[in-house]
Amino acid sequence: MTPLPDGRTPWPEEFVDRYWAAGHWRGNTLDNLLRGWALQYGPRTALVHGGTRVTYAQLNRRVDRMAAGFRLLDLRPGQRAVVQLPNVPEFVVTVFALMRAGVAPVFCPLPYRASEVSRLVRVTEAVGYVGPSTYEGFDHTAMAAGIATQGPFLRRVFTYEEPGAESPYGGFTTDPSGCHYVPLGSVDAPPAPARATSADQVAFFLLSGGTDGAPRLVPRTHDDYACQARAAAELVSLTEDDVYLAALPAGSTFAFGCPGVVGTLSVGGTVVLAADPEPAACLPVVERERVTLTSVDPGAARRWLDALSSVGADVSSLRLLQVGGALLPRADAERVGPELGCRLQQVFSMAEGPLTFTRPADPDETVFTTQGRPLSPDDELRLVDAFGEDVPDGEPGELLARGPSVPRGHLRTPDEDARAFTPDGWFRTGTLARRTPDGDLVVTGGIRGGTAENREAAP
Repeated sequence: MTPLPDGRTPWPEEFVDRYWAAGHWRGNTLDNLLRGWALQYGPRTALVHGGTRVTYAQLNRRVDRMAAGFRLLDLRPGQRAVVQLPNVPEFVVTVFALMRAGVAPVFCPLPYRASEVSRLVRVTEAVGYVGPSTYEGFDHTAMAAGIATQGPFLRRVFTYEEPGAESPYGGFTTDPSGCHYVPLGSVDAPPAPARATSADQVAFFLLSGGTDGAPRLVPRTHDDYACQARAAAELVSLTEDDVYLAALPAGSTFAFGCPGVVGTLSVGGTVVLAADPEPAACLPVVERERVTLTSVDPGAARRWLDALSSVGADVSSLRLLQVGGALLPRADAERVGPELGCRLQQVFSMAEGPLTFTRPADPDETVFTTQGRPLSPDDELRLVDAFGEDVPDGEPGELLARGPSVPRGHLRTPDEDARAFTPDGWFRTGTLARRTPDGDLVVTGGIRGGTAENREAAP
């Protein structure tokens, strides 16, 4: 199939028609959805970070002004910008502002350094970089400056400072290579008229582990990601009374849209942003903000359980703990209800979109031992052997997926995509799994590129 001008492989028309007819795709961009949420939930609290609280109206207004500021600083529709920020309100504002300006954010894990970030800039031809001036002792601005000198793409570096901190780089500056350095807080201009953006265009890029260990860029459209976040929010019965704790990096698909940040905002709930998933950082926040649900990996879940008595936090507000990245060992799974007082939900997620969840009403045995069933009724899963033949229930096989939230390719990896996608659109996940007689998935590891839990680029 002929790639689109932005390098994506399109969904065939028959699938486009099917997903529209079923209501999975609704033709609205994520940044425009935020406008509607702000109108509906304006005075409600959208984001919390430490002592900072941001209402929906304030969030949308800041996104409007930052988007206008990006345009004023010569970021243009169709371009890309690498976003490497911690879990702070500016991450959410920046991502939505870039999308509103027509610029696709490229989500970049904080631990990435010059070699990885320069590759992202080169592959995406990113003209912008948004990151901390310095963070935990590492000079991100100096790293970006070094990448800019390699040319020819990076020409705008936006530096984030913690409230009250002063940048060692001062205000707006330009280096000899012609790259401009701008404090993120000064990216501000009177809002411009809304620009038309098609919901089938790329909203942002996620990272996923490649078969050679190098990350691949996954183009997620507005339609397919809105479908994912909305369906996940409905699955866990999210309402405006819910408070979601983003304990994992907000730029991972698990925390961003399973239902995560986007799903919570879609119903008028509150997103609380935490620096890291460690119990000493998170459990007091659960008590203070009356958090109702969160998502963590198995290691963090175990540390929460082990630290609960010593931290002494009241976590009675929790109603759901999502665990993803790998199956939570049964011994730990059985502790969640009695010790945390909430329901456990096991999740399998990938940046490419295949998602399975246990359901809140599932029997304990299903929740303790599986990662559930597909999110959408139009999500198709197959388990196949080395010859591409379907395996019977209970037998291990490679997981293949196809659906309204599963893109048909990665950015600029045609050779690898020829192996990773079948001619009829099935994505070969490289993940080994088996299916129970009840139809639930049990992920057991990886057959290419390592185990299942590292298929999404590590945060």
